[in-house]
Amino acid sequence: MPASPQGLCEFIDASPSPFHVCSTAADRLRSAGFTELSETDAWPGAGDYFAVRAGSLIAWRCAGSVATPFRIVGAHTDSPNLRVKQHPDRFVSGWQIVALQPYGGAWLNSWLDRDLGISGRLSVREGATIRHTLVRIDDPVLRVPQLAIHLSEDRKGVELNPQRHVNAVWGVGTGARSFLGYVAAHAGIDVDDVLGFDLMTHDINPSRLAGVDGDLVSAPRLDNQATCYAGLEAFLGVRPDGVAPVLVLFDHEEVGSQSDHGAQSELLLTVLERITLAAGGSREDFLRRLPGSIVASGDMAHATHPNYPERHEPGHLIEVNAGPVLKVQPNLRYVTDGRTAAAFALACQQAGVPLQRYEHRADLPCGSTIGPMTAANTGIPTVDVGAAQLAMHSAREVMGAADVANYSAALAAFLSPA
Repeated sequence: MPASPQGLCEFIDASPSPFHVCSTAADRLRSAGFTELSETDAWPGAGDYFAVRAGSLIAWRCAGSVATPFRIVGAHTDSPNLRVKQHPDRFVSGWQIVALQPYGGAWLNSWLDRDLGISGRLSVREGATIRHTLVRIDDPVLRVPQLAIHLSEDRKGVELNPQRHVNAVWGVGTGARSFLGYVAAHAGIDVDDVLGFDLMTHDINPSRLAGVDGDLVSAPRLDNQATCYAGLEAFLGVRPDGVAPVLVLFDHEEVGSQSDHGAQSELLLTVLERITLAAGGSREDFLRRLPGSIVASGDMAHATHPNYPERHEPGHLIEVNAGPVLKVQPNLRYVTDGRTAAAFALACQQAGVPLQRYEHRADLPCGSTIGPMTAANTGIPTVDVGAAQLAMHSAREVMGAADVANYSAALAAFLSPA
């Protein structure tokens, strides 16, 4: 189905954690006829397949040729949030507290005074084996309370300390209550069988269209689930005609990607080689495919902020509902160069959507993406692209509703060049 702002809202609401992103995408892939493969099994050749490794997913269409170059769209499944510590239970001043800590570059003040649910994964003993089960609680279980203005020294608030000021209240009294036990019970699991967990908070308010004309999307985790959704819908709409389309959704971008399934791992490179080998090719065939391949590293982009226009590069106005954004940074925080910029610009022309070009102010530090790591690990030319948004890394963000379809259309044209 074509990408739409309503579809994006549904995708985000179904996906409060990276593990849920993979589950949501996997369900969509299965409904489109894709087959899930285990990395520990032998892989077949031609066909439509995907594999999941923890919070990362990679999908591909293979027509059986070992000569066609790969066209790859990459994104990341994780978003900044507050995550549950290993020993979460505390009792402070008559309050039952859950100890949290920031994940990634969370804009901490945006997480205060919100109704927060819990999501993630439990790793559970099952006989002599371990199984992993998703968990999700959408009740307003947690809340990180703001300090009253009357208790601030200058009535201008306090500088938030990530160790002391982002713990959540979830009850009153001093009784011995186990937060992990509560989560396990919600999942129908004996807490004594929980051997490990990856739990995080999420804003339980649903995503929705906003603005007087409904031309905005207000949602959590737009960075970077907007790209996961747009990339997935683009990928599902293309066929392996002269190229081999691939979609890769990495976890851990917000914390540097250094994990077994982050963009600095060999996940993508290994899967690309296995695709070639399963189709009857050799390692020589695989190595010959890479130079002709190209990656679009998709992540969100900064729209020009109406309250802080001076924080943006003059002459580079970036608007919402004005088309995808090509991101350039000469010191390679974005890895775009002239040849890869041209490839994405051509895709936008073929899709009939406008293109915006972004550069960061030279006197402000610039964020980065999976692009530089993917390019360095694979040797595949890469372009950094995105869709414009405001409030990046806040608990709730905003983007243009029309940009959802335009972004996906550009990625589809990139995956299947005319």
